Amino acid sequence: MAEQRIAKLTRNTKETQIQMELNVDGTGVSEIDTGIPFFDHMLTLFSRHGLFDLKLKAVGDIDVDYHHTVEDTGIVLGQVLKEALGEKRGIRRYGFFVLPMDESLARVALDLSNRQAFVYKVDYKEAMVRDFSIGLVKEFFQAFANEAGCNLHINLEYGEEPHHIAEAIFKSFARALDMATTIDPRVGDAVPTTKGTLSE
Repeated sequence: MAEQRIAKLTRNTKETQIQMELNVDGTGVSEIDTGIPFFDHMLTLFSRHGLFDLKLKAVGDIDVDYHHTVEDTGIVLGQVLKEALGEKRGIRRYGFFVLPMDESLARVALDLSNRQAFVYKVDYKEAMVRDFSIGLVKEFFQAFANEAGCNLHINLEYGEEPHHIAEAIFKSFARALDMATTIDPRVGDAVPTTKGTLSE
């Protein structure tokens, strides 16, 4: 039986206290509470559409701003993913997905290379979903890419409604990450690189 790809982490700072557990080979079950309803919704979509089991409890200074909680959650997600994947033996490594959400269309491509790069080309006129600025979506994914050590390219092809834009991005990211983390039986126990290692 293959080794379970599960990791958990607790991260405490003066701004946030975050507990997270991620099962890469899950079924999309989630228990999420960040104190930010729209962000909880996006992370639930990530879990469900990527088939990742995700448990998350975050307590942050949301009375000041949502920024710290959103960014620090991205940090922890990147860290638990990296730990869960270990040496990345047998994975496909690359993932991409183009996803429509009503009038919006998002494209995400990523490489779990242990080399950080982040490109975010997302333009929108309206930024707010109630009290949540979708500008924070960029901060979340920047933090994730930094900690996961991956190339992450996110492009909004077009879109108008901010909820749909954010949803298209999170769902597309989930599907791309699912593809990249999937075990390819043709690879066997090999690390997907000609260098022999994806370690830093």
